[in-house]
Amino acid sequence: MDFAFSARATELQDRVRSFVDTQVIPAEPVYDRQLAEAADPHALPPIMVELKEKARAEGLWNLFLTHGGRGAGLTNLEYAPLAELMGRSIIGNEVFNCSAPDTGNMELLALFGTAEQRERWLNPLLDARIRSCFAMTEPDVASSDARNIRTRLTRDGDHYVVDGRKWYTSGILDPDCALIILMGVSDPAAPTYRQQSMILIPRDTPGVTVLRDLPMFGYTDRLGHGEVLFENVRVPASNLLGGEGEGFALAQGRLGPGRMHYAMRAVGFAERALRLMCERTLSRVAFGGPLADQGVVREWIARSRIEIEQLRLLVLKSAWLMDTVGNAAARLEVAAIKVAALDVAHRVVDRAVQAHGAAGVSDDTVLARLFSITRALKIADGPDEVHLRTVARHELARYKENAR
Repeated sequence: MDFAFSARATELQDRVRSFVDTQVIPAEPVYDRQLAEAADPHALPPIMVELKEKARAEGLWNLFLTHGGRGAGLTNLEYAPLAELMGRSIIGNEVFNCSAPDTGNMELLALFGTAEQRERWLNPLLDARIRSCFAMTEPDVASSDARNIRTRLTRDGDHYVVDGRKWYTSGILDPDCALIILMGVSDPAAPTYRQQSMILIPRDTPGVTVLRDLPMFGYTDRLGHGEVLFENVRVPASNLLGGEGEGFALAQGRLGPGRMHYAMRAVGFAERALRLMCERTLSRVAFGGPLADQGVVREWIARSRIEIEQLRLLVLKSAWLMDTVGNAAARLEVAAIKVAALDVAHRVVDRAVQAHGAAGVSDDTVLARLFSITRALKIADGPDEVHLRTVARHELARYKENAR
């Protein structure tokens, strides 16, 4: 394994680090204030528009995209540390047009979209002229098992008719959201993993109704997490993404790089929390000296540093494998990093909350928000148990094979 970075990748790391430190993190309170003052809690704060313009002017734009001619052309391994740096700020990914769910949707369109679909949807997304959302999770079933999905895509001549209910459709309440990529069942009689298809639905299509916005641990996300009803939603058959029955395969292709992005973002969360913990315990005095002199606090700090370094190496290995042998061959590692990343990030954030005492559970620091995000992401994108099942099944298969 060779984790050495090229001169270009190292230079991009320096530039992104500087931009996050000098532009993004100082803008966080301005962003929060503008959002609080806005009539629409999902409106884009003006400071974000300014930050995006600056990032784009500096060429720090669409760095995630490895396919097509509009991205930076980085490998997964080269992008991984950039995702970590952006992840040190909750608003960081959006500044560089590298935020979910748009990143995964853009990858899907770049890989599987027709020329017409890329022209209509991908190019505006790459320019941040529109936003998008991904509708898969359903409230009435365990959607981590794609066989449970109930939303139907019924062929009717030159159209598909979509009927169903989704929730935690992240991004649908953003005023700029113009595209929904939906996973539904197009042929319930087909083999198990050929029943599902993905389709592109313009946000303003009749029959699409947002029933409510769902908070996470009491936090309202700017992009919104909508519960959405699809009733007799008619879209042209040409809006199918890929071929009929290819939805599950497309979803798997979307998840490999996406999980690496999330994992490295979690490393960024953990680094931010560790920094806050160190600064707090060095400055806070109790029992005759700084909190940092207490043995238990030093153990928190030491364990946090060790865990972060271990996690980073595991994610870099996963990124390297995706680049060298492909996403399918890296399936074990990709499953492992989904679990490990949020475990580590949540533990480090929890220690930092504890070190801050009452301030840690308030909105005076970013820690309470990081706590809620890291906890929620242990469920999102497939709960940890699904990925643990994958890892265990792979591990046991080795011993079953040897026992024959």
